[in-house]
Amino acid sequence: MKSIFSILLFCFIISFSKAQTVQVIVSDKKTSMRGLSVVNDKVIWVSGSKGSVGKSIDGGDTFTWMTVKGFEKTDFRDIEAFDAKNAIIMGIDTPAYILKTKDGGETWDVVYENKTTGMFLDAMEFWNEMSGIVIGDPIDNKIFIARTFDGGKTWRALPDKYFPVAEKGEACFASSGSNVAALNLQEAVFITGGTHSRMFIRDKKIELPIIQGKETTGANSVGVKHVKKKTTVIIVGGDFTTKDSTTKNCCITTDGGNTFTVPVIAPHGYRSCVEFLNGDNWVTCGINGVDYSKDNGATWTWISKDGFNVCRKAKKGKAVFFAGNGKIGKLVQ
Repeated sequence: MKSIFSILLFCFIISFSKAQTVQVIVSDKKTSMRGLSVVNDKVIWVSGSKGSVGKSIDGGDTFTWMTVKGFEKTDFRDIEAFDAKNAIIMGIDTPAYILKTKDGGETWDVVYENKTTGMFLDAMEFWNEMSGIVIGDPIDNKIFIARTFDGGKTWRALPDKYFPVAEKGEACFASSGSNVAALNLQEAVFITGGTHSRMFIRDKKIELPIIQGKETTGANSVGVKHVKKKTTVIIVGGDFTTKDSTTKNCCITTDGGNTFTVPVIAPHGYRSCVEFLNGDNWVTCGINGVDYSKDNGATWTWISKDGFNVCRKAKKGKAVFFAGNGKIGKLVQ
């Protein structure tokens, strides 16, 4: 009996030791960070309020912080980095800006400016180093979309007739730069929230089983897993005024939105970002903590009560980082 007990205890300890946790590596910044791009296990870029951009080239051990000159009041809610030298940041509000650096953040060039009344950019996504997309809130009930095909040097809005039509009160949340994602090599998928919460794939507009009906409700983030011609899409959100509510805050589709399932155990509150990691593993975060799933979103485990706005896995690597209000975290596995 002692032998069996010892074996079971040993197995429990080993299993527990391999549980995922989040280590806070930065906690003293007076910046709201919602933009995060992890190039590899060493190079991490973040962006946020008051024109702030941060960069690490040593896996998060140290960060270099900069304020973009002339944009000290701009909220950079999304960032896309390609290496330690090249990155693109998105300034959300009217006028909306997209800037690019080629020298590691020492200088930034304005590559897109839009002074249209009501313009509010929400998120960027890149298929590769050349091809990207940016989406913005509806203007005259039409969701704004622009594309780049030269690595972000130039951006061109779609013709007005191709802008998707939004319902009254429907918009996008600029909460983590992740409400648009590459669905495959050709297509993007994006999601909306507010009084209506839907998923858009080209001409398809798909109602989501996510809480909706108020300005504070709806889908916030979409993550995509594409393996051997099978695509899994997980969408998270909720109501950011009720951070602990698990009501209709996550849904999953494996057939392009024809059908949806919901988790048996949902993420433990409002979630602003979701990210596919590997195998059947996903991570999601929000203002009351971080959840981890090992079964493609069917069940979620609350692994940290440190709140974050955004989570990202290294494009070329295994590292996973988080960013939020004044702090940066790292997934420990």
